[in-house]
Amino acid sequence: MDSGSISWMLICSALVLLMTPGLAFFYGGLVRGKNLLSTVMYSFISLGLVSIVWVLWGYTIAFGEGGNDYFGSFKNLALNGVDTPDAQVFAIFQMMFAIITPALITGAFCERFKFKTYLIFLVLWVTLVYAPIAHWVWSEDGWLFKRGALDFAGGAVVHINAGMAAIIAAILVGKRRNPGLEPNNIPFVILGASMLWFGWFGFNAGSGLAANGQAVNAFLVTNTSAAMAMMVWVILGVYHGGKVSGVGAATGAIAGLATITPASGFVDVQAALIIGLISGILTFYAVYFKGKVNMDDALDVFAVHGLGGIIGIIGTGFFAKEAIGGAKGIFEGSSTLFIENLIMIIATSIYSLVATFIILKILDIIPGLGLRSSESEEDLGLDSSDHGERAYVSDGAD
Repeated sequence: MDSGSISWMLICSALVLLMTPGLAFFYGGLVRGKNLLSTVMYSFISLGLVSIVWVLWGYTIAFGEGGNDYFGSFKNLALNGVDTPDAQVFAIFQMMFAIITPALITGAFCERFKFKTYLIFLVLWVTLVYAPIAHWVWSEDGWLFKRGALDFAGGAVVHINAGMAAIIAAILVGKRRNPGLEPNNIPFVILGASMLWFGWFGFNAGSGLAANGQAVNAFLVTNTSAAMAMMVWVILGVYHGGKVSGVGAATGAIAGLATITPASGFVDVQAALIIGLISGILTFYAVYFKGKVNMDDALDVFAVHGLGGIIGIIGTGFFAKEAIGGAKGIFEGSSTLFIENLIMIIATSIYSLVATFIILKILDIIPGLGLRSSESEEDLGLDSSDHGERAYVSDGAD
């Protein structure tokens, strides 16, 4: 890389890191006050723990030299041999993706998951689920990469992966006994969404690994899709409830961002408008009708991220333009990318579902661990029971 691209990638890496505390605010504002700190800590602890896992062995599993179709290698343990600026900045950038992806899952089991078990889950999930799928999709040795599937910035690796894991987690952990009637801090939700939106420019526009025209296009379509999906959520919210919901606007923006992620390096701004529109409609009604499903995905991880990733990857197969990212979608006369992207959706979904199920089942039966906090701890609030601290000290915080 030239010095300009290295500078750009370092900035993008910092932007992506900022997304994790943004997610902490977004999720933290949505839960009850007695669980705000606990929910924030699910995300914040990932900054430390996953950074260490990534440096020691996560990177080499995903991108290690001499890997096969399904697995990297152990040649770059502790980033051994990753000693050029190009290689190091790539490892840094990819680390930030590894940090936020498992944090996304926590929206499914917040307010009831044991924090000590979560720490072990983080290590196992990044090692056994995230890193292998990142290898399949983004490593030149990966089998999906070789087939020609395209996921520019993480529709499958991040959003479908986290969304499918969220389904399993919500089922195995079980429903909240008393989910509360409303979020504890809606300004936190909007602040968190704004931080995520800001950081997403690094997430998407940095994924071409260069300061070039593709980065500019990715920046533009990212903002466009987020804006469109947000306004769709606002309009549908007014139609169904007569009010302009701040939570709805924030959630719609996140849905639009998640959906454009896999397509952002391959589609133009007109396609981004359509993708944002479709994302807004489908994710809104997925959340609107979620009560009909006997599962407590507390903060709609699958409906927003999992479904968003699926829509975006399918949209890439339709709208990809050769002039932007070197790939042809259906509207440019080729169905190959569409088919390969469907295979990517199926493969990553099944692997994430099965592997996450196995990890959580094992953790649940290990004496002293288990997945769910006790009833008394949930009644007290996980802030106090897990952390010995409280986000709010007033008696009316719940």
